[in-house]
Amino acid sequence: MSTSIPFTLDLPSTLSLAAALSLLPLATILSLTLIPSGKCRDRFLFFWHAYDALTHFIIEGSFLYNCFFSYTTISSTTAKHISGPHFLNRPDRLYGPAYGVGPTARLWQEYGKADSRWLGADLCVIALELLTVLLGGPAAAYICYLVYKSSSSSSSSSADASGFAAVKAADYRFKMWFVAIGLAVAELYGGFMTFAPEWLSGNSSLDTNEPIYLWLYLVFFNTLWVFIPIWVLKQAWVEVKGAFVDAARWQKPRKMLR
Repeated sequence: MSTSIPFTLDLPSTLSLAAALSLLPLATILSLTLIPSGKCRDRFLFFWHAYDALTHFIIEGSFLYNCFFSYTTISSTTAKHISGPHFLNRPDRLYGPAYGVGPTARLWQEYGKADSRWLGADLCVIALELLTVLLGGPAAAYICYLVYKSSSSSSSSSADASGFAAVKAADYRFKMWFVAIGLAVAELYGGFMTFAPEWLSGNSSLDTNEPIYLWLYLVFFNTLWVFIPIWVLKQAWVEVKGAFVDAARWQKPRKMLR
């Protein structure tokens, strides 16, 4: 368990929290604007994956930027006392948001009060974030595109459910659920691999004494990526099961006609 730093709602802390939460209304506006009003589940799917993509690209992308480009140089004498492996194989440098001066570095310095691994260049965290930003972000954006196209196609095909537009909408939905399943599983796996090492080592990097750090920074901001992916998987289960049942019903009359 890391040393607790008392929470203070100063201007930097306020701006950091505002920046992290500002993506929620942006994702909401996009969802309300692009998805028809009668499709509540599609709106929520679009909202969540839009927020997911924005978070991966902007928030977590800024973490990677600070890990690769924010650093302080240390003397060779000091470097000898720091055991490897060293990030980017540079024993003469300490990388991470802790050594940045920009607004995104300040955001991660604030979160680092709850989880000190995000202040430096933790190799496990960076490896997970590379996958999250480079694969998870584009996947979430692609899901938004597929939700939008399927919702638009199904709305335009209401007068002719057996037409080309209906088939196109079904194709979009198949792709959407396929990618959504993969992304949801990856999100759950990434969350487990982020915190399991801490649970197995006595939470040495986590500050669980300060309520704000525990319940807002650690619990709220991270369990979103637990409960909602589970909900997505549940919805995908219903869709996939329904598709197989419909296919079986369709094949039975065809066999009887042979």
